[in-house]
Amino acid sequence: MMTSVDTDLMRVLADPLRMQIVTLLARETLCTTHLVEETGARQTNLSNHLKVLREAGVVETEPCGRFTYYKLRADVIAALGAQFAELAESARTGAENKRACP
Repeated sequence: MMTSVDTDLMRVLADPLRMQIVTLLARETLCTTHLVEETGARQTNLSNHLKVLREAGVVETEPCGRFTYYKLRADVIAALGAQFAELAESARTGAENKRACP
């Protein structure tokens, strides 16, 4: 039985800046200052996007002095990837099925 793809998570990742943040965090754990430098986004805008990612469970935080580091939760991204892989496999095998028109 095929599971449905997490559309809420897809909506969160559909934003270009959030996807850029996720891509950067896939390479290394970064603080807000690093993300501002890398993306060119304003601090307040970036903080809002990080809040959305945090609430969606995509990133986790690690306080370090007066800075907050952000780390990508690979398990969440892997789960979404597995949902798409299952969808692709279903499409491969389901392509042979053809429902007759009435």
